[in-house]
Amino acid sequence: MIRRYLIVIILVLAVIACKNDQEFSKDAKEVTIMKKERKKVIYQVFTRLFGNTTTTNKPWGTLKENGVGKFNDFTPKALKEIKDLGVTHIWYTGVPHHALVTDYMAYGITNDDPDVIKGRAGSPYAVKDYYNVNPDLAIDPTRRLEEFKELISRTHKAGLQLIIDIVPNHVARHYEGSSTPPGKEPFGASDNTSLEYQKDNNFYYIPGASFKVPEWTNGYQPLGGDPHPLVDHYFPEDPAKWTGNGSRKAQPDMNDWYETVKINYGVSPDGNIDFEQLPDEYGSKTPKEHLDFWSGKAVPDSWIKFKDIALYWLDMGVDGFRFDMAEMVPVEFWSYLNSHIKEKNEKALILAEVYNPSLYRDYIFKGKMDYLYDKVELYDSLKHIMQGHGWTDHIPVVQKGMMDIEHHMLHFLENHDEQRIASPEFVGNAQIGKPAMVVSATLSTSPTMIYFGQEVGEPGAENAGFGSPSRTSIFDYIGVPHHQRWVNNKKFDGGQLSDEETALRDFYKRLLNVTISNDALMGVYEDIHYYNRDHSEGYNYRVLSFVRWKDKERLLVLSNFDSNESYQLQMKIPPSVVEAWNLMEGSSYEMTDLLYTKTTVTLKVEEGQGLFDVALAPLQSYILKLKE
Repeated sequence: MIRRYLIVIILVLAVIACKNDQEFSKDAKEVTIMKKERKKVIYQVFTRLFGNTTTTNKPWGTLKENGVGKFNDFTPKALKEIKDLGVTHIWYTGVPHHALVTDYMAYGITNDDPDVIKGRAGSPYAVKDYYNVNPDLAIDPTRRLEEFKELISRTHKAGLQLIIDIVPNHVARHYEGSSTPPGKEPFGASDNTSLEYQKDNNFYYIPGASFKVPEWTNGYQPLGGDPHPLVDHYFPEDPAKWTGNGSRKAQPDMNDWYETVKINYGVSPDGNIDFEQLPDEYGSKTPKEHLDFWSGKAVPDSWIKFKDIALYWLDMGVDGFRFDMAEMVPVEFWSYLNSHIKEKNEKALILAEVYNPSLYRDYIFKGKMDYLYDKVELYDSLKHIMQGHGWTDHIPVVQKGMMDIEHHMLHFLENHDEQRIASPEFVGNAQIGKPAMVVSATLSTSPTMIYFGQEVGEPGAENAGFGSPSRTSIFDYIGVPHHQRWVNNKKFDGGQLSDEETALRDFYKRLLNVTISNDALMGVYEDIHYYNRDHSEGYNYRVLSFVRWKDKERLLVLSNFDSNESYQLQMKIPPSVVEAWNLMEGSSYEMTDLLYTKTTVTLKVEEGQGLFDVALAPLQSYILKLKE
């Protein structure tokens, strides 16, 4: 009997031990996953400009005159250099086939009318065929989709993921969808055009009125006045459709998005909706629960079309999407679309352009967006500081207001819509962007984005045609001079860069690699700026500091936004951080800079606070790591 009890006890202990081992394995796996979680860095590249080495830069120049980049320009070497910059994702901007002026009739592609095209190369946000790619980007336009698939493969082999644009709010006024797969229809194919609105119409109509090309003012002429057989101030569209920005005029203004037409998502002209509203509690539910919510429900036809488009690109190997002007589309549609995307690929990256802060949380939680632009809060604040209009005091306030969604707010200083840092209209000097870039990249757990050429100080100075200087044109065939010096006749080695441009790129490379390789930047944030404003002599509104930590990794970020003044500071770490970091009273610790590794400071703990002396040159930043 005793032996039997012993056997039972041994078996019970074995079961407990096995369970404990399983729990330990589970915990260890979770810890491993946490340790592998890193910051994302997105490299936005305007695809048709990246590999263009032509330097003519004639205003309104043709493809032949000004050149164009190709998918094939993203060679293994080019992709390796992008990855080594500290990049995890590439956003290939301008991939879907959009309206453009270049004649591809020999390849079975219809011509587009310059009267409803912006620039000569066309807007990437006036998509003409969602099931194919821009023929400009292919060596052989008949193989353009195959060439893009080859780019997907090269990108993945380089250890990078890629996203492309989807523009659900509008399509090109000349939308054809000629590559739409069998069994599916292009937008508008079955619309009842006699009605202004019907739930399953893809467009809104103006019955009884034909479209009229806008009246051009201020000397504007399509193609800069160059002759073209289709430039006749006429585009056939009867009845007229609503314009992409919501204009209901048959003749939109030239400042409207006249090259596009608005998509109907089941919202009537008077604001009534023809779809089920998402209950508030779905803000806390999973994508799978959102998918279940929409299962079996009748949704507007436009929803289904865009869902099919997104899944088509995911099947091809695309790793996610950037959604243009997402706030102009109902949040319920995003719940529907993004839950389908996550079902197909739960790791797909979903980035959206939303500018209204009051909508952020709805589009993140109910719309199931991964990331939104942090433009109105952080970008605008940093821009004002860089220009000398704002104080660093505002940054902790911005961050505090975002703490519940900070992980979801993409940080950037440049993109295709914004002025180049080095342009006179911004600050006129790429060096002035360095402290702002450090703050932008290290303040949150959110992804960081840079725009191609930013890392070498591209000023966007060209008079390209439709595009205006200060922004690298997205409408024209153009070369990007500073970037071209890095391309160096497609050697992609920076061989033509100046010493200053080389040093700037080295700064970006060091910074971005720090962000993707340090656990602390996916951990806790705490402001120490205001503590130093109150307690550190000489510390002022041109300096910013904060700390980041996770587990035993502890970082202190310190930036000087002043381009003229140096500071000799005794920095102070508040008692709350001293306690959180388990620093011992009376002890000393070394802190080493991760950006340029030569600087080491000694942190002393006295009377409950941390103290260290540091010299801060104009525009200098430190990312100081505590050594145990």
